[in-house]
Amino acid sequence: MKKILYTLIFILLTTLTQIGGVLFLVALWISKKSQLNTIAIFLPLYLISTFLFIPHLAPIFGREPVKHSTKIEPTNYLTVILNRNYVRPELNQLLYQTEQYLIHAPFKIKYLDASFPFIDKFPLLPHLSHNDGKKIDISFIYEDNHGVVDNKKSRSGYGVFVPIKQKEYNQTKVCKSKGAFQYDYTKYLTLGRINDNLKFSKNSTRQLIIALLKNKNLGKLFIEPNLKTRLNLTDNRIRNHGCRAVRHDDHIHIQLR
Repeated sequence: MKKILYTLIFILLTTLTQIGGVLFLVALWISKKSQLNTIAIFLPLYLISTFLFIPHLAPIFGREPVKHSTKIEPTNYLTVILNRNYVRPELNQLLYQTEQYLIHAPFKIKYLDASFPFIDKFPLLPHLSHNDGKKIDISFIYEDNHGVVDNKKSRSGYGVFVPIKQKEYNQTKVCKSKGAFQYDYTKYLTLGRINDNLKFSKNSTRQLIIALLKNKNLGKLFIEPNLKTRLNLTDNRIRNHGCRAVRHDDHIHIQLR
């Protein structure tokens, strides 16, 4: 039973963090040698690796952590703790340029999942394509009744969707009718809903997307088709991600050329 439990923990930690499974095995080995508690060994080992060692090793694989600033920060700091915040330097440059375009905007660029630090094609579940450092998700912008902008309606940053208006194209309905049962499953990944008073900010989100589109290195941008229409966006880099993916009316997905 212990072997089964350890195997499950290894799989879970590897799936969530990439490095956690290996560090768990190291902690187990140290625990057997020293008689210390495995968790007491694993937690500091993981945090030291995440914040001190991994950022210096990732460039070997052509990646680096997203660079934070007064304008760029994670929507949820778990993204950083779980090592899901790694990108290629070119994507960091794209974010920096976008920051400059929005220097006077009353909102921040808050990012969600990017990629793991090591190895192309290593899956960053539940995403299909976040496996090469070229992709990152960015939160929408929201506002309250006073016009104050914010951009978080769930603790994870995912799963609270912008309501589809009557007569708008409903890709969720279309995809689920074709058997794409997973299309809206991110509603189960919110980690809790918050800020119910906030509403989708059409103007600020459009301003953010236009700033992103000014970058020549931007290859594709995914949002739901009805939001592309609602925001009056026509750039051909704004693509329909299809039914194999999940809904993109809770975040923006961007990727390099």
